[in-house]
Amino acid sequence: MAMKNRLLYVISVVALVLPFIFRNVNFQHIMIMLLIFAGLGESWNIITGFAGQTSFGHAAFFGIGAYTSTILFYKFGISPWVGMLLGALFAAVVSAIVSYPCFRLKGHYFAVATLAVAEIIKQLFVSWDYVEGATGISIPVKPDSFWMMQFHRSKIPYFLIAYVLFIVSVVIAVLIERNKMGYYLKAIRESHEAAEALGINTTRYKLYAMIVSSAVTAMFGTLYAQYILYIDPFMVFGLDISMKIVLLTVLGGLGTVYGPIIGSAILIPLSEYTRAFLGGTGKGIDLMIYGALIVIVACFEPRGVFGLFQRSKKRGAQYAKTTA
Repeated sequence: MAMKNRLLYVISVVALVLPFIFRNVNFQHIMIMLLIFAGLGESWNIITGFAGQTSFGHAAFFGIGAYTSTILFYKFGISPWVGMLLGALFAAVVSAIVSYPCFRLKGHYFAVATLAVAEIIKQLFVSWDYVEGATGISIPVKPDSFWMMQFHRSKIPYFLIAYVLFIVSVVIAVLIERNKMGYYLKAIRESHEAAEALGINTTRYKLYAMIVSSAVTAMFGTLYAQYILYIDPFMVFGLDISMKIVLLTVLGGLGTVYGPIIGSAILIPLSEYTRAFLGGTGKGIDLMIYGALIVIVACFEPRGVFGLFQRSKKRGAQYAKTTA
């Protein structure tokens, strides 16, 4: 446990100092996106990795967070920080309302239900004139301001905000994993019936997990909107957002705190650099490479890249014993 804590500290420190060492703007952008999606993976991991409830609709909560802060800022001039908190609250409420009946479903039925809910919410926003419908919203440009979460001279402030939110998501995941709620969720994941037989209120704890997961996801939606300065329903509610969160977590290691970090460290640089270097001629190459990685990992180590590390470590320890 102590070694795992030290490794998390090392990763956190390295992630913090890298953008200050490598001042390239494109590299800083990649670090911001890496932290955003690593944090999204950590939040998704709570409901799927820990509780075993596969959600393909987390883009719905990401979009709710993005639209809540953007509408408040665009129409009323309210700070995105206030919008971030309200977006997290709205996402939590929506997740509770939607998830409670969906939790009656199990396995792939629950996954399909979350996918359908996300698509319904996207179509509502596409048809909703108050939020500019399918046209989307260009966020008004303001002078550099922490309160308005806009910085035009440097990407470092965006990086620091993304870093803090990422740390918050990791801390929440670690606290849940190592406390009673985490043990209950893992019991539900392993056997829903056995967990109920032990007296665990499975619906309540799955609901808790979904509420926390959706709230954290919405916070990253606010940051993404302020960073890009433009949103539309297809961008923030799109299936590609949900699938990217799912795939990077599965690649890195589902059900582990390190999984989303490892997956993001592979996927995001791969995606950004192939697009930057190959341009239009390389469209989709990153997805092909990533798909190949997923297939290879799924065939040889279902626990992801982190599982490969653990297996290599065990083999090393066994080899050391035999040669001692």
